[in-house]
Amino acid sequence: MEKHQIQETDLLVVGAGIAGISSALEAAETGYSVVLVEKRPYIGGRVAQLNQYFPKMCPPTCGLEINTRRLKDNPLIKLYTLTDVVSLDGKAGNYTVKIKVKPRYIKDDCTDEQLETASKNCSVEIADEFNYGLNKVKALHIPSINVYPMKYVFSKEGLSAEQIKQVESDCGECLDLSQHDETIEIKAKAVIYATGWKPYEAKNLDILGYKDFPNVITNVEMERLASPSGPTAGVIQIPGMRNEIKRVAFVQCAGSRDETHLEYCSSICCLASMKHARFVREQYPDSEIYFFYIDIRSPGAFEDFYNETKKDPKIHWHRGKVAKVFKELNSNQLIVEAEDTLTGKLKQTKVDLVVLATGMKPSINSNFPYREIIDENGFIRTDLADTIIGCGVATGPKDVAGCVQEATGAVMKAIHIIKEGN
Repeated sequence: MEKHQIQETDLLVVGAGIAGISSALEAAETGYSVVLVEKRPYIGGRVAQLNQYFPKMCPPTCGLEINTRRLKDNPLIKLYTLTDVVSLDGKAGNYTVKIKVKPRYIKDDCTDEQLETASKNCSVEIADEFNYGLNKVKALHIPSINVYPMKYVFSKEGLSAEQIKQVESDCGECLDLSQHDETIEIKAKAVIYATGWKPYEAKNLDILGYKDFPNVITNVEMERLASPSGPTAGVIQIPGMRNEIKRVAFVQCAGSRDETHLEYCSSICCLASMKHARFVREQYPDSEIYFFYIDIRSPGAFEDFYNETKKDPKIHWHRGKVAKVFKELNSNQLIVEAEDTLTGKLKQTKVDLVVLATGMKPSINSNFPYREIIDENGFIRTDLADTIIGCGVATGPKDVAGCVQEATGAVMKAIHIIKEGN
């Protein structure tokens, strides 16, 4: 049987990425009660999956760690992971939200030592979601070494009945597969949606070779390859290949600024690719980088990051959108074909690895009931008062600092609604 309970709170925050965490902390540290829900088994969102931030080039733990500590120490915040919003009704000052909390299927009395042993004994492996499927992990696992909560999880989704039975046989002393979903009804005065983003599907970009060639990867995959906690322990290498990396192409606007895919600019892709180019140059000092772009976007303080990157003589800038990527005959190298709009000439560049800068898609569910506050690209509008409040990339593409700044504004809106309702 599904459990059901009712809770009251001042603010419900949906999504525990950097924007959602910041919103919850801002509200709770001002004295308001907060329920924070996250669909993944850990908090931190896409930021937790980064190798380094730009422009300071520090790991995500330098920002997430202190926020996690603040969150754990604040009694006004109730956190639910593995949780989805299943219904949302009402108006500003009086929302009724039903959330469904999925179980981890772990016995409460199982020790960390027992779980570690059980995970090692588990013979069923699944695609590693944290590493964007670049490797496999045990079906019973901790998502990553730096996540919070630092808890094991077992997901039955995608496994056959035979596989589930095998996991139960391997790890039975720690599993409780009789655990059920728990439905909780939340009475909230204000709601902030900080549901973040997901990468545009590179498989849709036929001309760029993602489906056809293992040495075509995406920017988020590059981030995990460069991370010490990633599938290759931070060694940038071509998935499934042992070829030496000497020449790398970074393809900007892969699906962005394109009416067939994403018509808008995702704003941070240029800077992310510059960061990735630095990763490659640090590991492979003799490597040559080819940067294919339409326009460079590096607003404000980020212009310094761009100018510093331009100083590297091994990074070559090519103004022109890539027309296609194809494989050279009798080799594993790829040919990147693009017009140079500065000279009007069509150029072909031979490389070992292609990195696609795919754009940011909003993660708002299709069943979100307040469709009038969603713009034509699927982002939450920010020009409306007294309604669901968007925050972070849920309102449009932006960098980490922009998400944190917007969290403050979102909480100010929420406090206005909460006070109006009292």
